[in-house]
Amino acid sequence: MGWLLLKVMLVGVSFLGCLYPLVDFCISGKARGQKPNFVIILADDMGWGDLGANWAETKDTANLDKMASEGMRFVDFHAAASTCSPSRASLLTGRLGLRQGVTRNFAVTSVGGLPLNETTLAEALQQAGYATAMIGKWHLGHHGSYHPNFRGFDYYFGIPYSHDMGCSDTPGYNHPPCPACPRGGGPSRNLERDCYTDVALPLYENLDIVEQPVDLSRLAQQYAEKATQFIQHASASGRPFLLYVGLAHMHVPLPATQPSVAPQGRSLYGAALQEMDSLVGQIKDQVDRTARENTLLWFTGDNGPWAQKCELAGSVGPFAGSWQTRRGGSPAKQTTWEGGHRVPALAYWPGRVPVNVTSTALLSVLDIFPTVVSLAQASLPRGRHFDGMDASEVLFGRSQSGHRMLFHPNSGAAGEFGALQTVRLGSYKAFYVTGGAKACDGSTGREQYHEPPLIFSLEGDAAEGEPLDRGAAEYQAVLPQVRKALADVLQDIASDNTSRADYAQDPSVTPCCSPDHVACRCQAA
Repeated sequence: MGWLLLKVMLVGVSFLGCLYPLVDFCISGKARGQKPNFVIILADDMGWGDLGANWAETKDTANLDKMASEGMRFVDFHAAASTCSPSRASLLTGRLGLRQGVTRNFAVTSVGGLPLNETTLAEALQQAGYATAMIGKWHLGHHGSYHPNFRGFDYYFGIPYSHDMGCSDTPGYNHPPCPACPRGGGPSRNLERDCYTDVALPLYENLDIVEQPVDLSRLAQQYAEKATQFIQHASASGRPFLLYVGLAHMHVPLPATQPSVAPQGRSLYGAALQEMDSLVGQIKDQVDRTARENTLLWFTGDNGPWAQKCELAGSVGPFAGSWQTRRGGSPAKQTTWEGGHRVPALAYWPGRVPVNVTSTALLSVLDIFPTVVSLAQASLPRGRHFDGMDASEVLFGRSQSGHRMLFHPNSGAAGEFGALQTVRLGSYKAFYVTGGAKACDGSTGREQYHEPPLIFSLEGDAAEGEPLDRGAAEYQAVLPQVRKALADVLQDIASDNTSRADYAQDPSVTPCCSPDHVACRCQAA
């Protein structure tokens, strides 16, 4: 009954006029002091080597490269986890999965999501007077109170999970290919094809499904339109704003590009990368037109490329994880090798972020939460420990000091979900577990535990090819520091207020606009 009442209170009010009476987001609203705006754009499964500004061999990211030349490029920036839900939960809370409870992905039938006692970045900024919007992939729970509209976002437009987690009439390019949604008879299921064919992909606007199945060929332009509309109207309202955009690119399925977009001889991945770059360019152009001097635009990724998708996956650049590849399996998405964790990252804020600067500071997606909260003069949630740092000094060119250490959680390859068994300490990287992720050739490296750990020196071995000799003085000097860092963070987590996500599943919570139709269609087949 309570859920129904909330829905009645929220729906039916046009975004173009007053978004929600509940949150007082009206165009006639006036600013309560000049606070900065924030646009956070999160790419999906994009490789570090895909960005032209990171010396990619192909130049498919003209807009992002221009943004890098007009702002700051981070070359040692890391996802908080190497798969979807855990990475996003950490971005929005500044906390590792062992603290906030999200250690693996949520499903189409998931009852829960990011625990409700965790404060999101949007909730923190709402309390500071910000208008907030989320466009794109959420993947932190869609049922009841876990929906974005109840997690601090005034406006939501997007798919509630990954866009391969449902069928579409425009299935795009996948490896292996997936069929379109069924139109009649019983729904078909073929688990060997790794495709979802029972339920169509839903596209939400706030609490309503507005399209099912979603047309993936139109999705990028719809996201661009909704993002630019929000920036325009939020700027006109006089209120500061937070816009969080979770892109579908570069996750498969890649959009079925038109011949004019993908000329003969051009890779499908390159064409999709150009489409993503164009989307980001449209958002940046709108920022430049309406709020250029007062908006921080932060672009990064959720994890590295999904290697088992072969030519439809991105590039890890020099971070090849050679030790692992020699033993079979992938060193990219789902793993804690550099190819799975090191992601493209750019910051743009004319007049505040210095122009054409490359930062080597060790930073993380975890840092977005405390940095934005600090710049917004908002308040950090009480009774919580945070794994991110306020990176403002780095952003503004006053420091090159990032983290001394980062902890990479297991994210679906080897080891227990969320466990901290990889430690980054300065230029050193220690692995207590390796293997477990599938490569393009179908191999999956054997899960191996290492005690004492493998330790690599990234300064001279970015490809993580040869671990230090365990008998060497360098290894013996680093090992006790690694052990102490890991023991300290685990003790800190044990003393923290931690949460546990509900991973229960129930088919009745599957998003479905019309259960009477095959695959849940909004209109009859």
